[in-house]
Amino acid sequence: MGKSQKKRQRQTRRHNPMRVPDSHLPKGLASASASSSKGEAILPIIQKMESPDDAERKWACVAVSNLIQNDPSTRRLLQGKNVVGALITRLTDSEEEVVVEAGGALRNLCIDGGYDICAEMYNKNILTPLKTFIPKISTTLAEFLESPKNAPENMQKLVYEFADNVITILWCLSETSNKALNAINQISLVPFLMSFLGAKDKLPVSTVASAAHCLYVLTDDNPPAMQEVRCNGAYTACLLAVARPDEDQKPNGKGKAASDDREVALRVLCSGILKNVSPIPPPSIAALADIDNEVLLPTLQPVVASVSLFEVTQRAQELIAQENALPEMQKLSLINSPKTDHQSHTEVELAQLERKLRTVELALQILTGFCATLPEPEPVEDGGDEDEEYEDEVADEEDTKMLEDDVPPSSADISISASLPAFVTSLLSLIQPTTLSFPPLEGGPSPHPPTTSALASIHICALECLNNVFLSIGASAQQQNAPSGADPSVGLAIWTQVWTALEAVGVNVDGPGQERRREMWEVAIGVLWGIAVVWKGVLVPDAGQVNILIQLCNAASNAGLKVKCIGTLECLAQHKDSIESNRLISQHLLTMIPTGSNSIGGPVEPHLQALSALIDIYSDESSPYDINFRQNNYLGALVAGVEGVRKAVRGIDRKRERDLRRRGEEVRDNLVAFIEYRRALQL
Repeated sequence: MGKSQKKRQRQTRRHNPMRVPDSHLPKGLASASASSSKGEAILPIIQKMESPDDAERKWACVAVSNLIQNDPSTRRLLQGKNVVGALITRLTDSEEEVVVEAGGALRNLCIDGGYDICAEMYNKNILTPLKTFIPKISTTLAEFLESPKNAPENMQKLVYEFADNVITILWCLSETSNKALNAINQISLVPFLMSFLGAKDKLPVSTVASAAHCLYVLTDDNPPAMQEVRCNGAYTACLLAVARPDEDQKPNGKGKAASDDREVALRVLCSGILKNVSPIPPPSIAALADIDNEVLLPTLQPVVASVSLFEVTQRAQELIAQENALPEMQKLSLINSPKTDHQSHTEVELAQLERKLRTVELALQILTGFCATLPEPEPVEDGGDEDEEYEDEVADEEDTKMLEDDVPPSSADISISASLPAFVTSLLSLIQPTTLSFPPLEGGPSPHPPTTSALASIHICALECLNNVFLSIGASAQQQNAPSGADPSVGLAIWTQVWTALEAVGVNVDGPGQERRREMWEVAIGVLWGIAVVWKGVLVPDAGQVNILIQLCNAASNAGLKVKCIGTLECLAQHKDSIESNRLISQHLLTMIPTGSNSIGGPVEPHLQALSALIDIYSDESSPYDINFRQNNYLGALVAGVEGVRKAVRGIDRKRERDLRRRGEEVRDNLVAFIEYRRALQL
């Protein structure tokens, strides 16, 4: 029978690059103006950016950073006044301090505003001035490293911060579009970035971490950078040394806690770079290392198990309350003290919490990619299902045993069976929303948008990782036509926890600013499908959950989401004793089968999935629920749909949609064979 073509999540780019989203605002400048309390300050700032006075130009650049802090309304108003173009012009200012502050403001706009602002920067030719800074920073960095005592400390600090800003802008631009990435490839950044990693013990860890993050992005499915790193033995040896440091290495930088957090992030990034460029050829020492088992998993598993999102949320709420309780006169004054590094102790701690969350998010992204590149299960050579094209992975017994080592116990209280990696317990904890995970349903921004953005990203990354785990196990069981051997009680516990997370997300996902709730549902349905495949026939369908899946399938405009819903329902329908649920699901699937010669409206794939599901559900006529097939004349409905299915398959372009056409032909042929089989039974 035709099987679902469920694919692994390979993408490791940021899910939502906006650190401070503005999606809760209606489109246009009018809504931003109505919700911003700083509108009157914008025009003077833009005017002073063109002032002949160096101090005023510097002040204007600093003021932009201060104005946009956690304030998407004001950011949008500044964009409307071409703040991006004005700041790019200031990158060629005759006064160095103006250039530095302009770079800082552009960096903050990149981080907070996401793809749209980055695309605007690229289109306004920001790469031209940025390219001139690379050799200058390299020369100055070499001078500082050679004679550190000859350079004043404040000058070193200024250069390192400027380098950090330039590198961060480049990494954000690299994620914007293929056009921007190709342009950045021409700059040959790899030696520049590796120079920071090579001198990490002598440089601020924050700047080194930014260089590592940029290199991680550049080596993510980008052959020019991948090849340049992979083939340089010194580079890979350096990355390996950072990823698994000696125990006596001490973090560099002020503030041990903050520095330790950045050191962890640096290790995570370097392990991710090594994974990106693997396999590493000899003679590099890194070629001798088992990157997955000796570097990647020992680094990532403790990170994803180290954080309690509910504790982080509780502390963040306490800090937000403290910050809001400060009298206005004690808060940062834009006019009197426009310092970009001026932060209260609450802001500093909130930034530390966010940094820890972003490190967890990054570890989850890399772990998801790791699960997507595990070995494919060997196909069973039985002559059937030759056209199936799975992009699935499966962990062998050694991988499973290794994954279960040294993981702290989880509050999830799930005994992982032999077929599941132990980090599943941590992932299940990380998908549970907190009170700060999403903006308020009643509208408006989050009390602290950066924390909310990080929390939502963690939930979604953890779900995508779970998707790949269960896809791996389910693909193995399907291709071998054998049960997974997973403990049924574990399946029920995991299934319940995913639904618990979705109940906390809620169904109000279409309001302004609620796109992350909707994204969680879309990814979670894929996880439910994977769980349902692994524990097919074991999970007892719940009427409420079945109705939600049917409603979501009907409402979804995305064909992929419809397919996920159908695949999940197909598995639930095969619980032998749940005859009523089977009837409810099968009747929904029948509504997607064309009647007579009527053509299928909309994308064809969900209809093929529904037809394939019906064939699989009723392929065993001895099942107790087969009574639904006989009593409700499902055979007649399938016969009536044959011509419509043939017409739909003929309508699939063989050249542009080759895989879907092949899938359609397979389902069509299976339908004809199934009808003949059921007729022959004469039941």
